[in-house]
Amino acid sequence: MRFRTAAAPHLSSTDTVSILMRRVLWALIPGTAALMLFFGIGVLSNLVLAITLCLAFETASLALRHRPLRPFLSDYSVVVTGWLLAVALPPLSPWWLIAVATGFAVVVAKHLYGGLGYNPFNPAMVGYVVVLIAFPAELTSWVAPLGLDGPPPTMEALASVLGGGAVEWDGATAATVLDLIRTETGQGRMLSEITARPVFGWFGGHGWEWANLAFLGGGLWLLHRGVIQWQIPTGMLASLCLLSGVFWMVDPEAFATPLFHVISGATLMGAFFIATDPVSAATTPRGRILYGMGIGMLTYVIRVWGGYPDGVAFAVLLMNAVAPTLDYYTQPRVFGHGGR
Repeated sequence: MRFRTAAAPHLSSTDTVSILMRRVLWALIPGTAALMLFFGIGVLSNLVLAITLCLAFETASLALRHRPLRPFLSDYSVVVTGWLLAVALPPLSPWWLIAVATGFAVVVAKHLYGGLGYNPFNPAMVGYVVVLIAFPAELTSWVAPLGLDGPPPTMEALASVLGGGAVEWDGATAATVLDLIRTETGQGRMLSEITARPVFGWFGGHGWEWANLAFLGGGLWLLHRGVIQWQIPTGMLASLCLLSGVFWMVDPEAFATPLFHVISGATLMGAFFIATDPVSAATTPRGRILYGMGIGMLTYVIRVWGGYPDGVAFAVLLMNAVAPTLDYYTQPRVFGHGGR
């Protein structure tokens, strides 16, 4: 009797790249909806522009590389890149700013390295950091959230986006709470005085705390479905809480609480949606824990002593560079070796 034989792997998964990316997109919806609720139509305009431009740059790059379009455009990975950039950039970002960010993300950080699976750095964070360094003024002021002046009227807002940011929204923009704390504690003001402003909510920034909780819900769903592993988010949040907790206990009027750091900025979105990128992150179990811990510690250091209010993007890119070394030194023991 002849038995059918096949090459390894003998256990295969039905989860393709497109299925996994679609699940990530589903998980991003609650947090994005919360941002849209508090910050208005600007979040949606960012989303439409970023995804459209990412698809355009992806198509052009594939054509120049003589690669088939359909398999790569239908895996949704470039849509995830555009979506992450859209929610990371301030609402009502001018079209040219989004074009620069998406161009660097897709063309430089992804295709110049060989495309999906070969990029050593997270493409979305490369695009974000490029515009953050090149255009800091456009990246530092967010639209004021609902209840605090609120976003500008819809038609005027869209006209400003398509017009390249020609319209100024002085009465409807505000610095983020991370920026306020970093700037004013550096001027010697007490934290209790700074956080008494209306822009601060119960735990973090007004509006931001609810958006982060929504991103947390989406991230936990990804863990439940097995799209991401627990080590990176746990390592990142644990190290961030430990480091911020130590300094908060030493001087609570100069350093914010661990809860504030977790619930503010891009912490939870970074922990579950950005740091867990399967291509640029560490892959071994111990390596993922160390990788996440490094992101958490670097995020806190940059937030408190660095030149930028939120250090998640820089921390992720720095640990992307370390990920291959972590994988090399944290390989699991092979069964049957080492005297076992």
